[in-house]
Amino acid sequence: MNPRPALQQPPHYVLNKIVRISSWPLFLVVIIFLATGCAMSGEYGLGTLIAAKRALAIHKMLHGPLLALLLAHSIPATYLAFKRWGWL
Repeated sequence: MNPRPALQQPPHYVLNKIVRISSWPLFLVVIIFLATGCAMSGEYGLGTLIAAKRALAIHKMLHGPLLALLLAHSIPATYLAFKRWGWL
């Protein structure tokens, strides 16, 4: 039996896929964001791994992807939670 294409699935199926697919890139971006922030301040010895100037450049480049992934992950997850709790 062939599974239905994603667009023919119920809306919660697609939203669950979005939440699951966006979680791993979001996790990596948050780890890199925190690591570059710590490297800029010299905390936890991360300043020895990467120069503060390069860490600042990487940190600034991550603002857009972090915001996009955070929204792509949290909006569907919040909707699904509200739906599960019966608030919607």
